[in-house]
Amino acid sequence: MVKQASEQVSQLMRQELRLARAEMQEKGKRFGLGGGLFGGAGVVGFLALQALAATAIVALDLLWPLWAAALAVTVVLGAVAAGLAAGGKKQIGRATPPAPEQAIESVRADVAEIKERAHR
Repeated sequence: MVKQASEQVSQLMRQELRLARAEMQEKGKRFGLGGGLFGGAGVVGFLALQALAATAIVALDLLWPLWAAALAVTVVLGAVAAGLAAGGKKQIGRATPPAPEQAIESVRADVAEIKERAHR
């Protein structure tokens, strides 16, 4: 009976470790996606600054049509950067805290069940 209990506990712990590994892999993917979106936001934000500089130069050189178009491009690129940053923040927020919460809760429940059965 003790041997069987020992085997069951070992099997249970292996299953819990597999669950924790799977949960951490999912969170790692979310961090990667969020980081990629933040990187994209940085690139597009840099392009927005370049467009803003071009807008200022053109606005000083030619007064209306060209700079108005450049300003519109700057606004669009800024909006894209803001959207990418918000998406990146959301993905990273969904991946935190970086702990296998489901696995930890499952282990706690298993330990409580084992203790209860041991007392019977």
